[in-house]
Amino acid sequence: MTSHSYLSELFSLDDRVAVVTGGSSGIGRAIAGALARAGARVVIVARKEPELTATVDELATDGCRAAWVSADLSSRDRVRAAAEQAAEVFGEPDILVNSAGINLRPPMGELGEEVWDATMAVNLEAPYLLGQRFGPGMAERGFGRIIHVSSQQAHRAFVQSGAYGVSKGALESLARSQAEAWSPHGVTCNTLVPGFVMTPLNARFSSAPEKVAALAARTMVGRNGLAEDFAGAAVFLAGRGSGYVTGQAIFVDGGLSVH
Repeated sequence: MTSHSYLSELFSLDDRVAVVTGGSSGIGRAIAGALARAGARVVIVARKEPELTATVDELATDGCRAAWVSADLSSRDRVRAAAEQAAEVFGEPDILVNSAGINLRPPMGELGEEVWDATMAVNLEAPYLLGQRFGPGMAERGFGRIIHVSSQQAHRAFVQSGAYGVSKGALESLARSQAEAWSPHGVTCNTLVPGFVMTPLNARFSSAPEKVAALAARTMVGRNGLAEDFAGAAVFLAGRGSGYVTGQAIFVDGGLSVH
């Protein structure tokens, strides 16, 4: 077997269909691009049409097959509608990436039910509902990959974790429950855990360069993360080569979590 065919067997996503929420910006956009460039047909689900259009146009320029669905994932009905729209584009997905999230973190004493409900709806309930919609079909076909994007706050409290940290901790538990249910049928379920990455979700930190520098100093590689740092891990988890990796939280954080 040549090196090209061997690598293709491990990592190629040819003939796969992926749905990526939050795929028009930040880490989600980098993952969507990586999956598409590895051969998958990708449907990106996010809210803002200009960002969606720009992302899909960029991928089309690179010869990739991609499409978008504009959707707000803050209610059950909207999530269900988005799932059906996404499945109509290229067919039922083999890969589901849940990267959409909101980051509302008032001090715990000021955390109200509205913020709690909004955070849980997008960060936890939407991934659950999408998993319930697509996971059984993946299991029936004998292959599937579910990838969630979590957070350091799932494991430790800092910078006002609040409801956000709770939602991400629960998201990792959801991955383990999904893995238990569907891994016997060829469906792996894992989470990627970023370090600090300067994405729109963390835009509020851009006005505090000393905090950004302090977070970089906590890593082992000496810098904060970039969205493109997640490309390799996502392609690995989406492909055949990761078939024995499931229920795991995989840290892509430059060593921040162990330093």
